[in-house]
Amino acid sequence: MMTMMRAAFSAALLLFATPLIAQDVTLTSRDGSVTIRGMLLGFDGEFYRVETDFGELTVDGSGVRCDGPACPNLQAFVAELTISGAATTGDLLIPALIEAFGMRSGHRITREPQGDSVVDYILTEKTTDEIAGRFTVRSTNTDEGFADLLANEADLVMALREIRPEELRRAIEAGMGNLRAAGRNRVLALDALVPIVAQGNGVRALTLPQLAAIYAGELDNWQDLGGPDAPIALHLRDAASGLGQAVEDRLMGPSGFDLSDNATRHDTDRAILDAVLRDPFAIGLTTASETGLAAQVELSGACGFTIGATRINAKTEDYPLTTPAFLYMPARRLPKLAREFLAFTRLPAAQMVIRRAGFVDQMPEEIPINQQGARFANAITQAGPETSLTDLQAMVTRLTPYDRLTISFRFEAGSSLLDAQSRSNVEQLAAALEQGLYDGRELMFVGFSDGSGDAAGNRRIALDRAKAVRRAVELAARDADPDRLTLTTEAFGEAMPMACDDSAWGRQVNRRVEVWIR
Repeated sequence: MMTMMRAAFSAALLLFATPLIAQDVTLTSRDGSVTIRGMLLGFDGEFYRVETDFGELTVDGSGVRCDGPACPNLQAFVAELTISGAATTGDLLIPALIEAFGMRSGHRITREPQGDSVVDYILTEKTTDEIAGRFTVRSTNTDEGFADLLANEADLVMALREIRPEELRRAIEAGMGNLRAAGRNRVLALDALVPIVAQGNGVRALTLPQLAAIYAGELDNWQDLGGPDAPIALHLRDAASGLGQAVEDRLMGPSGFDLSDNATRHDTDRAILDAVLRDPFAIGLTTASETGLAAQVELSGACGFTIGATRINAKTEDYPLTTPAFLYMPARRLPKLAREFLAFTRLPAAQMVIRRAGFVDQMPEEIPINQQGARFANAITQAGPETSLTDLQAMVTRLTPYDRLTISFRFEAGSSLLDAQSRSNVEQLAAALEQGLYDGRELMFVGFSDGSGDAAGNRRIALDRAKAVRRAVELAARDADPDRLTLTTEAFGEAMPMACDDSAWGRQVNRRVEVWIR
């Protein structure tokens, strides 16, 4: 090992002639032949992470001595983890998960506020009263979370949107890896962006184009929507928040509208709720977990059925404004206790905590065929000239012996690449297969398409997508026993639309792969 370290260090010297400048620590190999100087970025109990003139290095602590004021106390090591970003996640969900993790791992949790929006959670061994870990949660917004990560002031980012191209580029340049790659991000939980109104407001359903037009200021009176003759007061989150940016990304952008300057911005979800409850003519966009006593407005469409932000609809992504709560993780080694915490968040016990916290968990659920009547009725109602009664009967006959799993796969706009939630779904389903949860059963990946083009071609494309998703799951489930389960594919093309094909958003929603099980 020491020979390999010496060779790597010598190679670095050949590439970089500039001498190292001592900063906080000096790491010296046991035989004294190799010395590394730099700023200590972290220590996980086993490995040092040091910023040097050669870039960021990770060094096995068992092979070196550490000298300098920043060197950790190896006898009293405390695992530290800093999680920064969206307050929607950091105020309730992450603390609830930390508490549950402590109960499971035998730690006592002490909450220590450190100022505005910053809380330390101290994990103490119950048997020895020794501090084992300090998890710091900074609850601000998604922008601040990524800024903290890039400044090496956070280990994980809580985000209510995907990483921006500029943030991704800077993370790669800083040696943090491709944060869009597998293993560098995950969907921790699901929520939904929902319009809310006061209980006395009679409007209970809107189409997505109507909702976008309202927030663009194009529709500015409730009378235009079947309500009273009164102006519509707009409320939503601040522009720096992931939720505020989700409005731009998920609602306004696909509809081709710009957000109205008359919209009132709020720093918290609670402030939106309070504003709507005070004003009978207000409408707010908030998360499903923060609707309180307000009335949720469901989404409808001429080519689809009215749908609300229920747990099942969010899991399947049938609700069009589902918002994943992401965790972004750079390519660096975390302390063992932090890794155990992240592993815990995928367990069934954690999924129950997520549900109790008001978010949507990711435990797959089976939806019986007799609970999907609205979808099949809509398929019959919206059948085009290329979808015959025989086609619909064949689809119903094929699917009747199966239940639908809540795991679905959708694609990025104008692309054959899976979207962020679906990439996480690949890992989630693969983990379930590896655990043997579906041993002895058949999982059928069923492809659907939009109505652009001829029906036969659409069905072929849908089948190709179903096969691609199945292959992705098989590759991810490396430890699953293929002899204990059956994975098949099927496709019905444009036979079961979820939205109109007259917009890019509608076509994107209709292009999907569902998973059915028996």
